[in-house]
Amino acid sequence: MAFGGFNDNRQPGPMAEINVTPMVDVMLVLLVIFILAAPLFTHAIQLDLPKAASTPAATLPATITLSIDAAGKLYWNDAPVADAALAAKMAEAAKQTPQPDLQLRADRATRYEAVAQVMSAAQSNGLTKIGFVTELPAAGK
Repeated sequence: MAFGGFNDNRQPGPMAEINVTPMVDVMLVLLVIFILAAPLFTHAIQLDLPKAASTPAATLPATITLSIDAAGKLYWNDAPVADAALAAKMAEAAKQTPQPDLQLRADRATRYEAVAQVMSAAQSNGLTKIGFVTELPAAGK
């Protein structure tokens, strides 16, 4: 029992299907309006903040960069350092309060043995905060 059809000339009654095209058009217009209006909602609010005295925030520890190139040469904060002077520099850095962070940067061609020796020297001289610095991989690789 159909109420209407497209090519049905026998019964000229109303069509039973709902036409959603106007609703889709209105939704697309609303979407465009919201996209254009969204940046307007992120403006900064001007505030006069109260003034208060407090203790300064704790200072962050210094950072020491220790680099190892492919040949195994060491660089302390981008300055070349001999193997003999490395232990003295590490012991001096370990005595600082707060203890500095040691960021270890090694070339990808560096032998693991050189990296392990530097880590062992850092631990034996009292440096406990050691981090490894790497680069993010390129997109698509």
